[in-house]
Amino acid sequence: MKVLVADPLAEEGIKFLAEYAEVDVNLKLKPEQLREIIGDYDALIVRSETKVSADIIERGERLKVIGRAGIGIDNIDVDAATRKGIVVVNAPTGNTVSAAEHTIGLMLALARNIPKANAQLKSGIWQRSKLVGTELRNKTLGIIGLGNVGSEVAKRAQGFEMRIIAYDPFISEHYAKTIKVTLVPLKELLEEADFITLHTPLTKATKKLIGTEEIAKMKPTTYVINCARGGLVDEEALFKAIEEGRLAGAAFDVFSTEPATDSMLLKSDKIIVTPHLGASTVEAQVNVAKDIAEQVLTVLRGEFSKYAVNMPHVRHELLPFLKAASLIGSFVSQLMEGQITDIRIKCCGGIANYDLSPVKVSVISGLLGQVTEKKINLVNANFLAAQRGLKISEEKELTCPNYSNLLTVSVNTNSGTTTISGTARDSETHIVQINKFWMDIVPTEGYLLLCDHLDAPGRVGAIGTILGKAGINISTMHLSRQKPGGKALMVLVLDQLPTEEQRREITALPDVYTAKVVKI
Repeated sequence: MKVLVADPLAEEGIKFLAEYAEVDVNLKLKPEQLREIIGDYDALIVRSETKVSADIIERGERLKVIGRAGIGIDNIDVDAATRKGIVVVNAPTGNTVSAAEHTIGLMLALARNIPKANAQLKSGIWQRSKLVGTELRNKTLGIIGLGNVGSEVAKRAQGFEMRIIAYDPFISEHYAKTIKVTLVPLKELLEEADFITLHTPLTKATKKLIGTEEIAKMKPTTYVINCARGGLVDEEALFKAIEEGRLAGAAFDVFSTEPATDSMLLKSDKIIVTPHLGASTVEAQVNVAKDIAEQVLTVLRGEFSKYAVNMPHVRHELLPFLKAASLIGSFVSQLMEGQITDIRIKCCGGIANYDLSPVKVSVISGLLGQVTEKKINLVNANFLAAQRGLKISEEKELTCPNYSNLLTVSVNTNSGTTTISGTARDSETHIVQINKFWMDIVPTEGYLLLCDHLDAPGRVGAIGTILGKAGINISTMHLSRQKPGGKALMVLVLDQLPTEEQRREITALPDVYTAKVVKI
C-alpha cells in the first residue's frame, strides 16, 4: 500500500503510517503535479492547503481513502469521492482539549485584564487601580453547544467552582447531568450567564446566532468568547454593544473573515483577539496526525472507520428513501421543542424487507444537520448519537395501510412529541402526516408556515391577509382537520421567510395557536 502525504503532518503520524505502508511526503504540490502522480497511491492525506478536486479524484485509479488531518473537509470534493467509491475520513477530536483550554485561557484573560496589564506594564505604566478584575468562582458560565469541545470546557470550568448552564437541544438531559451541566433555553442562558462561550458549527441555522436581539438580553457585565467558528456572532453588533457599555467585553479566536487583520474587533481594548490558535498546540498536532493515520490504515485494511464522512455504497432501491428520511429528520428538528429524550423510527411496507441502516443514518443526518459539521454516515451515526446521549429505536412492519411504503419519525422531548411521516413516489418525497394531521405535501425549496388553529370560518383569510400585507407570496396551501369545528393544521408554502413579528401577529389572531416555519 502506498500513502501520499501532501500537507505537513506531525512526524508521529508519519512514523505510524510507515509501519504498515509505503509513505511519500511530497509537500506544496501544484494541482497539475498532484493529478500527475495521484494514480500511484492507495491513500492521500491532506490538511487545508491542498485542494482535492473532482479531477484529481478522477485520476486516483488506486485511491481508496482520502484523509483530512483536522475536522474541516471543505477542500475535498466529497461528492466526487463518494461517486468513485472512495472513503473520506477526518480527525475531528484530536484538537478538542487544545480548543477547550484556549477557551479557558481567554476567559481568565478577560476576567483579570491580563493582556491590558501586560501591555501597560511593558510600556512603563504601573496602574493597578484601573485593572481590577473579577473571580470566576460563583459566576455563571453559559455554554452554547455541548459537543466535544463544549463538554471539555464544562469539565474544566468546574475546577473554578463556576455554575455551568448550557443550551443544546440535541443533547439529552441524562448526558448533561453526567458532566454536571444544567440545560436551559437559549433565552435563559443569555439572561443569566456572566461568561458566554460558543461551541457550535457554522451552519445556515447558526450564522449570527448571537446578534442584536440576543445581545440585548445579556447583562452589561457579561463577557462573550468565541473559539468555535467565525460568523456565529454578529461582530458589528457585538463591537457596538461593547463600545456603548452594554457588554463588559469579549474574546475572539475566530473571525467571519480570516486573516482578520482589518477586523473592527481589533480596535477595542475591551476585546481580546488571537489568530485562530485553538488547535495550535504541539499535542493537538500530534493527536490529529496519529488519528488520521489510524483512520486511513483502518480503511486500507478493509475495516470501518468511525470518522468516515461519506457513505459510498447504498442499495439502489433505498436511494429515494434516503432523501425522504433526511428531509423528515430536518422537518422534525425544526418543529420540535425542548430537549430530546428519545427517537423512534418506523418503516412500513416494502422497504421493511431491507437493511434500513442507511435510512436511519439519513434520519439522524437530517435531525442533527443543523448542529454538527460532521457528515453523518452508516459508520458514525450511532457513535455520534451515543455521544449526545440520544436513544434511537427502530421498528419494521411489512404491512402498510394506504401506502406501499411509509417512514415515520417520532421525537419525544420534555415538551412533548413531534411526529412526521413520509413516503417516496416517482423520486419525490411526500410528507403525509404532521403530528395528528394527515395531508400530502411535496416539499420544494422555500418555506413552510405551519399554523395550528381552530377550524372556523375566516381563519385562512385572516392569515392570508397578514402575509399579503407583508408582500409574502403563498405558492401552495394544504389544510387538514380532525373534525369539523375541531383542531386544524394549515400548511402554507411561501416564497419568502416571514419575520418573527409577522408570526406573532398571526398567533395573536383568535384561536390560532402556533405559527412555525420549516425551511426546505
